Amino acid sequence: MKTQKVTHQSYLPSHNKSKLVFRRTQKRFNPRIFIERTIETTAIVSLLLTGFSGVGAMGCWGMEIATSSHHWQHQKKTCLGMMLVSFSGFLGSALIGASLSIQRDKF
Repeated sequence: MKTQKVTHQSYLPSHNKSKLVFRRTQKRFNPRIFIERTIETTAIVSLLLTGFSGVGAMGCWGMEIATSSHHWQHQKKTCLGMMLVSFSGFLGSALIGASLSIQRDKF
């Protein structure tokens, strides 16, 4: 059995065609949303940097043990310092975010 596809087309007279009007609303800059997103991004980036610096410090520690070189000890201290700075950035952004949310909730 053969089946045939039936397509329905509707033809509108030219005087009844409606025009579609697209209106785009312009978004206004909201400083509160900007600050919240900046704090959130800072917290995420600082946690990622802390993790990667920790992995780097552990790798340098292993190389220091394997080679008994002072070069790896210097690299390890650099990675540990980066961990400290980035973790401090995370704590600072978390503290600022918490204080802003407390102010917004008016406790």
